[in-house]
This record gives sequence, C-alpha cells and structure tokens, in this order.
Amino acid sequence: MAVSLHLPRPAGGEGGAPVTGLVERLASVPGREDRLVHLEALAAREGIAADWPTWADPEVVAAYAARGVAAPWRHQAVAAEAAHEGQHVVLSTGTASGKSLAYQLPALTDIRAARRPRERRGATVLYVAPTKALAQDQLHSMSGLGLDVRITTHDGDSGREQRDWARDHGEYILTNPDMLHRSLLPGHERWAAFLGSLRYVVIDECHHYRGVFGAHVSHVLRRLRRICAHYGAHPTFVLASATVAEPERAAERLTGLDVLAVTEDTSPRGRLSLALWEPPLTAGAGENGAPVRRAASSEAADLLADLVVAGVRTLAFVRSRRGAEQVAMSAAGMLAEVDPRLAGQVAAYRGGYLPEERRAIEDALRRGELTGLAATNALELGIDISGLDAVLIAGFPGTRAALWQQVGRAGRGAQDAIGVLVARDDPLDTYLVHHPEALLGRPVEATVFDPGNPYVLGPHLCAAAQERPLTEEDLPLFGPDARAVVDSLTEIGLLRRRPRGWFWTDRRRAADLADIRSSGGSPVQLVEQDTGRVVGTVDAASSHAAAHPGAVYVHRGETWLVTSLDLDEHVAEIVRAEPDYSTSAREITDIAIVAERQHTTWGPCRLAFGDVEVRHQVVSFLKRRHPSGEVIAEEPLDLPERTLATSAVWWTVPADVLAESGILPADLPGAAHAAEHCSIGLLPLFATCDRWDIGGVSTALHPDTGQLTVFVHDGHPGGAGFAERGYLAASEWLTATRDTIAACGCVEGCPSCIQSPKCGNQNNPLDKPGAVALLELLLEHAPRDV
Repeated sequence: MAVSLHLPRPAGGEGGAPVTGLVERLASVPGREDRLVHLEALAAREGIAADWPTWADPEVVAAYAARGVAAPWRHQAVAAEAAHEGQHVVLSTGTASGKSLAYQLPALTDIRAARRPRERRGATVLYVAPTKALAQDQLHSMSGLGLDVRITTHDGDSGREQRDWARDHGEYILTNPDMLHRSLLPGHERWAAFLGSLRYVVIDECHHYRGVFGAHVSHVLRRLRRICAHYGAHPTFVLASATVAEPERAAERLTGLDVLAVTEDTSPRGRLSLALWEPPLTAGAGENGAPVRRAASSEAADLLADLVVAGVRTLAFVRSRRGAEQVAMSAAGMLAEVDPRLAGQVAAYRGGYLPEERRAIEDALRRGELTGLAATNALELGIDISGLDAVLIAGFPGTRAALWQQVGRAGRGAQDAIGVLVARDDPLDTYLVHHPEALLGRPVEATVFDPGNPYVLGPHLCAAAQERPLTEEDLPLFGPDARAVVDSLTEIGLLRRRPRGWFWTDRRRAADLADIRSSGGSPVQLVEQDTGRVVGTVDAASSHAAAHPGAVYVHRGETWLVTSLDLDEHVAEIVRAEPDYSTSAREITDIAIVAERQHTTWGPCRLAFGDVEVRHQVVSFLKRRHPSGEVIAEEPLDLPERTLATSAVWWTVPADVLAESGILPADLPGAAHAAEHCSIGLLPLFATCDRWDIGGVSTALHPDTGQLTVFVHDGHPGGAGFAERGYLAASEWLTATRDTIAACGCVEGCPSCIQSPKCGNQNNPLDKPGAVALLELLLEHAPRDV
C-alpha cells in the first residue's frame, strides 16, 4: 500500500488543527501540483441578534441561555413569531444557522402553556425528518435542554413499548414520512388524542423531498391534514432547509398550503474555503482504450488520511455504501503504517448498519473519539456534529443543494472551515470543477416533483379512503387530477362508490400499495451462506445491479462475494472474500413512445416530452481493479427483463438534414450515443436528480419517430419530473452538453465526457466529433429562452 501522509501531526493537545492555508498545503505536496483547479474563499459574516419574543416561556428561554444562546438571531425570531401566530412558514437559511430554535421555541412554549390539570397534554407537536439519524440527533439536542416535555421518537428503531408510550403520552414526537404513512395514519383512531391536539408539524430538511419521494410525501402530508381536520385540529406547518430553491413555492407544493418564506440569514459564519479538486490521469486505460482519471474515492482516502494525521476533524462524503467502506478501509490502512493507534480514529457510516451500530458511531464522532469519518449522505441531513474542520466530497453529490448541505457540516457556528470537492471521472464533475460559476454563481436547483403522477396519487387515494371514506369535498386537497384517478380506481374495483363517499374494498392494507421511497418492493437480505446470519440489505430496485451472483459487497470493512440471488424469496447468499477488484452491472435498454404530451420545433428538428415504456435487463457485470479502475473482466448474467412506464424528453433530427450536414451515416449511431451519455451526465445541473435517477436510449432510426432520436427518461414509474425539467431547460442543458464534449482534452472520448459507467453496450459505438456536430445541428435553431 502506498502511504501518502504529508501533513505534520499536531504538537499535542485536543481538538482540531487550524485550517488556515490547509488547502494550499494539501495541494503543494509533490505530485499534487495540478490537482487544485479552483479555490473559492467565502468571507466570514457577523450575526444580527434579536430580542426573545414576549410570549416565549421563561423556562424555555432559560434552557437555551444555559446552552449559550443569549438571544435568537433575527431570522429565528421572525420565523418563530410567524409560526406562533399560526402562519405556515418555511425557513430557508444557511447550514448551522439555528433553524431548529425557530420551531422549537413556539412548539415548546405552546406545549407547556396548554397543559391541562394533572399534567395531561393539551398541545402536541409532530416533527418529520427524512432520516432516522436526523430524528435521533434532534432527540439528543432537545433532551439536552432539560425541560419537562415528553419527547420521544416513533420510527422503525422504536420498540412496541416505546411506540405505545409515544402514542398515549408523547407531546413532541419525532418521526419520518415512512412511519407517518405506514403506522400513524392507518392507525389514526388510536392516535386520536394526539392528532386532535396537534399544534405544529415540523418538516425538516424539506429540500430532500424531491422526485417521486417528494410526490409521495406531499400526499402523505395531505392525508395528515385531512385526518387532523377530522379530529378538529388544523396544525401550523413549519418547514426548514438550508438549500431549497424557491422555498415558498416548494413548501406550498409540498403541503398544499400558503406558506411564508423567511430567507434572510442573520447568523454568524466563519470563513469557508471551497476547493475544486481534479484527480490526475492514470497510466491505465479504460474501456476501448480511453484515458481514465484516478478514482475520486482513492483520492479522498489519501486526503482523509493526511487530515487525520494533522489532527483535522474531517468528514468524507462518498456517494455509495461500498465507496464509504473502501475510503475508510484505505485511510485506516495508510494510517496504520504510520501509527497503529491512528487507524482506530477512522470509521465508515452508511445505511444498512444496525440501529445500535449507527448510534455508536454518531456518539463516537460527537465525543471526538473519531477524527475522520467516511459516510454516505446519511450524515448529510442536518446532524449537528460540532467541531468539524473539513469536509471532503468524493464526487459531486448530484445537486448543488446537496453539495452545500454537505460542505455545511464543517465550520458549524463561527468556525473557519474547508470543503474539498474531488471530481469523479464524469461529465458533470469535470464540467463543474472547470466552471466554478455553475456552483457559486447560480441559485440551487428548484425542487422538482409531480404530485399528479397517477402511480403516486392512486395508492395515496386508496390509503386515504381506508383511513376514512373519501368525499367530494376531500378531492381538491389531492389536486386537480384526483377525481379522474378516483374514477379509475373505482372502475377497477379498488374503491366502491356509496352515498357517504368512496370506500376501500380490498382486504390488503391500502398503505402497502405506496412505496414512498421507490425501492421497488421488498428489500433483498444479504445472508451469510454458512451461518444464515443477515449481514445487510439492498433495496429491491438495486438488487439486480448490486446483489447479482459475483457482485462484491462491502459491510463495515468486510468484503463479501454474492454467490446466489433468489428474487422470489428476496435473499442473496454471500461469503467472505478479499478480491482486488470492484464490480459494476451492465444493462441493455429499449424504449417505445406511448403518448406525446408537449413538443416544440427547432427549425427542422423537434423536441418532445411525453410518456414512454422502457424495457431493461441487467446482462453482465464488469470487474474493475483497485485503485486504478481498470476493467479486467466482464461476466455474463441471466436476470429477468423489467418494464418501466415513465416519462421522457426526446429530440429528433430528420434524415435529409443529417444528409446535408456532412456527418457520415456510419457515424450517426456513435454520435447519438455519445450525445445521449453526456446529456444524462449534465441533466443534474438543471434538475434535482442524480444521473442514476435517469436513463437514456439513442438510435439512428427509431421505429416510433422514423428519425434519429435521443431519449432521456425518468427512472421511476410514472415519471419524477426530471425529464420534464430537461424539456423546459433544453436549450441551456444541451448547450452545456455540447460545450462539455467539445472542451474535453481527450481525443476519442473518455469518462469525463461521453463514456458512461452504466452503459449496457460497453460504451460502443461512441463518436466524439460526431456528437459535437450533431448537437451543433440541433442547437442551430434552438430558441434561447427555452
């Protein structure tokens, strides 16, 4: 193992090392001179305080004062005042700006003020977080106030006794959309007293609710409002996010309510240095001999080890579970060669761990027992870990909102901090590190989701009907498409129309029809072949790609090989192994147009948006050597085909235009294929999606259009709004696609421009000059305001 530890260890004492000049020191190490592409310094800011509201409970104020909060920041006071007066509000201020106080102050005050004789609860609060980890962090923070408020969690980690206590006695309950959807709302009769007293609903990290997940949660919240009204309660909604764009519009779409936006951040902020870092080209070659860059995860492991040696408390975000494990393992291995005691200061954190494992790691990080942590975005969402100095991000996390959320984990309070974005060998990452204005000079992406998606709306109308019969008066709550969907559900027999409304007629639990995380069904359990022990889980949608026979699976530093996959029983058997490679699945895709919803003409070319049917099948997997990423083998797989009804954006170029363009007919398949790959890679710049949320198909002659056609489609049933966003921003999106391909320094195409890590055709054929010419042809007549 090559050890890359170049920063000096601190002379002694506890706490993190100074971060002034740290990025420059990392970049000045011999051999790293060209890796720092851009360094942006965001200036420190003074805070603006306000007086405590006159209605605030004195004991609540005293509890905050004991924690060191002498007075609220002005934005906290404004939001708290609005919520206390019954105004629905969304607080969109920076990471670590104290958003929690803005809703905790009125909530705790009202709970204590509304108590009835004998300490019976008179007001209740429901806090909804996208992850259990964030709810646990809020519980830890609020319990530390020392107030006599009955606060508890109600989630998948809660035992039956704790759930019963929460229902019967809890005043401030922390939960997540999943438990609200599957437990609390279906069993609302048992929660009648709690729901009838509900004063506030807090929706934390509301930017997380995007795509299909956001559409599902919007209907869960409408079902909650409907049931609360049945019990006589009309709670005030308070939403919070550091990074949501158009906060008022996003919050109104999510809740269906008129919401006041508070956006001025008056909290203090330390100096933040954001570095854009590009790993070097390696000596190895990728598919078809293309040049490849060193893996972002390998680069992040080196930087993490350097920072731990220097005593800099660092959090490294890695996009995949496997990657987080590998970064922690690599950094620990390098540290062990310097000082065995240092290896224990690095750990991994990701989904799939047991609840007690997650809690232990979170506590160790808070106590300072860990100096470095490699984590998936499970630690992105607002967990308050004070004292962090640096954040490493191994690959752009998919959206600018997520980037700033992750960078904000460091420098909480008024501390100075650094963030380093390490680019992957990917068109979007390459574009961003060389176009910093795309990260720094633009607002974060709008929150994109479609509440009218019938694949989402239908199951929630069924769930609502089982909770309480649906009436004509209820339907406007669920949007303009609700009546048509109810009629369809009635026609197929899931709902029955009676004088009192529509009733659920099936014996199943209606809530089970809606998979709000879009996992695609029951998760696959990864079971140790020899003992039967469950090691971890993989969601159903990922099982074909991540749990196929021959796949490498990493869990808590241990590497396993999948030996078999039973899709009927949702079980994959695994054995311990130490391969020197990783695996990635390949799939083939075909697409058919079902219906066109919108179109526009670009001269002789045509841009369209509509409904499609996508058929795809995982057919093989690649073995890539560590750490170079070199492909060493491809193995075939025999897995069933899957069909997806979704939405897509597509564009066509007529044959006569192509004939006049000078692009050779033999080059058209490769040109379209290359344009498709790069456009998929760049769409996350314009919509809140990840390239793994979308897919694409290209062909020189599609049977449904009779022309050269390039499709980019949503990866979720019914669509998630991403393809529609691409249609609306097509001119800007496809211009960035052309510019990225043209500016790349490779000759024939590489992963930084036109090669895709999930291409089912082994990135063949691809024609880089042809793609530029084809996109020039398309964009020649594109309106600038599309």
